[in-house]
Amino acid sequence: MDAINLFLYLFLSVFTFYLVRGMAVAHLRRRKNRLPPGTLGLPFIGETLQLISAYKTENPEPFIDDRVSKYGNIFTTHVFGEPTVFSADPETNRFILQNEGRLFESSYPGSIQNLLGRYSLLLMRGTLHKRMHSLTMSFANSSILKDHLLADIDRLVRLNLDSWTGRVFLMDEAKKITFNLTVKQLMSFDPCEWTENLMKEYMLVIEGFFSIPLPIFSSTYRKAIQARTKVAEALGLVVRDRRKEREGGERKNDMLESLFEGDGAAGVEGGGFSDEEIVDFILALLVAGYETTSTIMTLAVKFLTETPHALSQLKEEHEEIRLRKGEVESLQWEDYKSMPFTQCVVNETLRIANIISGVFRRAMTDINIKGYTIPKGWKVFASFRAVHLDHEHFKDARTFDPWRWQNSAGPTSSPNVFTPFGGGPRRCPGYELARVELSVFLHHLVTRFSWVPAEADKLIFFPTTRMQKRYPINVQHRSLFDQREEENGL
Repeated sequence: MDAINLFLYLFLSVFTFYLVRGMAVAHLRRRKNRLPPGTLGLPFIGETLQLISAYKTENPEPFIDDRVSKYGNIFTTHVFGEPTVFSADPETNRFILQNEGRLFESSYPGSIQNLLGRYSLLLMRGTLHKRMHSLTMSFANSSILKDHLLADIDRLVRLNLDSWTGRVFLMDEAKKITFNLTVKQLMSFDPCEWTENLMKEYMLVIEGFFSIPLPIFSSTYRKAIQARTKVAEALGLVVRDRRKEREGGERKNDMLESLFEGDGAAGVEGGGFSDEEIVDFILALLVAGYETTSTIMTLAVKFLTETPHALSQLKEEHEEIRLRKGEVESLQWEDYKSMPFTQCVVNETLRIANIISGVFRRAMTDINIKGYTIPKGWKVFASFRAVHLDHEHFKDARTFDPWRWQNSAGPTSSPNVFTPFGGGPRRCPGYELARVELSVFLHHLVTRFSWVPAEADKLIFFPTTRMQKRYPINVQHRSLFDQREEENGL
């Protein structure tokens, strides 16, 4: 983001800030209850620059840690142009998530809203959101994964790994895997030139998510809008072609087919979906399906590489599966279900990585909670990251420790403290799909390759969580014979 453009934009907004804040302060003075403690910071900018500065480092924790230490687990700040109540309290976070549509509504920066479209699952509200969320859940449940999706996941993971040799940028390869998987599941396309071109445009769309939503001030946003138009046109053409195929009696087993059938798969009443609704919906699912999962894949490998004992135990688990299966490479559902330590690694990666650090909501009315008042219209941010990395909830919370999950009850008795997929009506519908994809990827990675980092890299968190240099590694192929030699210390 161009710093000059940013400050020009902020300068133009100062008057609006003073007007709105003056009205808010006057209104708040009349309240019997009190606002959570904190500070609104500088005019309009608030504490946005402090937040961004922290999240551009390898350790963004002090932004919340310092304020929690000073004000408590619920505090007031001012970020991204709006007064915001931050919550690092698990009970408050659950209250926010569970009261979606009643006391709170989904609210995201204008750049994200414009790029995803009004019919994206992230931005939908009310009945339409319930319909689409239910439909997505029905297409990514255990039975569908077992009977249909697992075979494609396994095949496409192995197809990508077949091309690995020498130096590999793991984050790039993980994105190829998850993007191809998502396109296959949504529209039945196997990897081809069309999917490669679509992915290139998608990358530009995502880069614009946290830019200033004005093309004149941000070239990043301008390129993202142009890319979004190209993606929508490409998806619209697919939708129209598939409608024609259906008229001829052709059917496919994918999400697009379920959308054509209206709400039949969701089990609720309602008509079919328009082309615009379908395009926005698929566009957003492509983002959700590949961006977050690919980052989790990369960070799981990073954390395992830095924790040799965990990597060794993971290899043992997957080598047992390979030896049991013999020459058969493809995984079956019973193989996936025989990966207990892998699931510990998945949980701990989700907890430490916090790809979704939290969610923004807007108060639909004045809300009293924990002795404070959240004013109507104010933003709230339920921070999952702050809870996941709190030593009160997880011992040595900022240490990668997959063994903490070996107890069947997990490291904590409270269900509110581990929420990597959110919760309430907007809980991520693809949570189990993401677990399966990561588990299959780890299986084929550790049984086929050994690796070492190619150069030093670091984890950064703004505008999205990622490795700064895309995590380059040097890979070497392994065979079962090599594995036996390693076990025997040869």
